Amino acid sequence: MQVESESEAAAATTAPVLTAPLSLEGGLAAELQPANLLQRVLSLFRNVRPGSDLSHFQLPATFNLPKSQLQLYGEGVYCVGEDYLRRCARGSDAVERFTAVVAWSISTTRPPIFGFAPYNPVLGETHHVSSGSLHVLLEQVSHRPPVSALHATDDTGDVELVWCQNPIPKFHGTSVEATVKGKRHVRLLKFSESYEIDCPNLLIRLLPAPSVEWSGTVRIVCKESGLEAEICYFRSSAFLGLGGDPRCVKGKIFSSRSGETICEIDGHWDRTVSTKDEHTGKTSVLYDAASAIADLKTPVVRNQEGLSPSESAVVWGEVSEAILEKDWERSRQAKRRVEETARRLDRERNEKGEVWIPKHFSLTQDKHGSWECCPLEKSVPPAPIIVPS
Repeated sequence: MQVESESEAAAATTAPVLTAPLSLEGGLAAELQPANLLQRVLSLFRNVRPGSDLSHFQLPATFNLPKSQLQLYGEGVYCVGEDYLRRCARGSDAVERFTAVVAWSISTTRPPIFGFAPYNPVLGETHHVSSGSLHVLLEQVSHRPPVSALHATDDTGDVELVWCQNPIPKFHGTSVEATVKGKRHVRLLKFSESYEIDCPNLLIRLLPAPSVEWSGTVRIVCKESGLEAEICYFRSSAFLGLGGDPRCVKGKIFSSRSGETICEIDGHWDRTVSTKDEHTGKTSVLYDAASAIADLKTPVVRNQEGLSPSESAVVWGEVSEAILEKDWERSRQAKRRVEETARRLDRERNEKGEVWIPKHFSLTQDKHGSWECCPLEKSVPPAPIIVPS
């Protein structure tokens, strides 16, 4: 029975590379984006059939952001300006806490970048970062299908996050849509409340005009309070896929017990989102992207010796370094080494009849095919990587 991390063996002796998180400015994309990007993207799908599952589609390094998908998931939690997560545990009543959770959910939405994607994490890859008193740990718990797990706890003992995500990207001829399966759970321990949150889908339009946007309906449910929310991500006033604003959100918070609407939600996730109280008509700002996801700080290594060989920034360090230097041949070779090592270890495990077991989570699948992850430890320890205060 194989319990060591696949990525521990795959990691080269290279320095960890951490890059700027995606924020409103999106400076990282501007540095990498070539002039003929659309033509290059279209060439990728020349031999791909509509309806194909792209979960294991291998991108050339020239199309990669210099970071892993695990890092992108984590950044949505630990890279913040205004801390909406801690506000959730400070609410004086159930409605105030639920509204804060809705705001936090919107804060995890970051501007996607057309033509670029993060690395597909290798099996057993981990990402461990602390931001203040919040400690976040992610692990790639499955490769086929790709499943990522997250556990985060705060030293105050007020908040815990657990989620398990399985993105399923499919090619539809003129677009690619990534449906993100799995639930995010926010637990407010002091109030014995648990909030179950869906993820929006990612829609990449190739024609008639290239774009990338979040879409679909996010549902948030708290069974203890009987409150629910539905938030729709959509493109407004579009005609034949042209024009319109792709960053609109609209929805409502309501009681699942009575069906009564408490407030309406309206705005843009990259600007402000407001609520309108159904009883008083009062409008107030629920979320402000300028304070939440602008000018975000890049994590740094605090304890080099404490880094795990499976850490994303180590596993992909040489690839990211080469991409940042625009040394495309070196990035291609380094990426191939990481992926070939992971494939070789997978073959060896299969030949020996060994079963790989996640290091930090237990993984199960229900009768509907949904994946669920349970942390093996009650709390996440402080990390060797931190977000500067």
